[in-house]
Amino acid sequence: MKELTIDATVENIEKVTAFVDEQLEALGCPLKAQMQIDIAIDELFGNIAHYAYNPEVGPATVRVDVLQEPLSVVVTFIDNGVAYDPLAKEDPDVALSAEERKIGGLGIYMVKKSMDEISYEYKDGQNILRIKKQI
Repeated sequence: MKELTIDATVENIEKVTAFVDEQLEALGCPLKAQMQIDIAIDELFGNIAHYAYNPEVGPATVRVDVLQEPLSVVVTFIDNGVAYDPLAKEDPDVALSAEERKIGGLGIYMVKKSMDEISYEYKDGQNILRIKKQI
């Protein structure tokens, strides 16, 4: 397991992505899976940066675990911000045009569709969101 704790700011999304990509590249992760994980990082860490501590800034921890059989990566996002389960929100109706759809929810929907598993729990004052991608 590799772990990075960093301020939850939009400016740090790039550092978090580089940290995770380093682990993925060491595994020989296919580019398509890496790009899907990178998009998920942008969405999930961006949400933490915007909402977890607003208007303050607090820490977020990103963990990368590698599982064997089948080879998979689990990226865990942990923060001590306001409790929020992004998975509880209803998926947007993607059959509607952009003008007809309600604002919000499309990013987490894309993450749900591109990852093999996604889970959320609030435990000991922490938001813990995990994504898993088979590589």
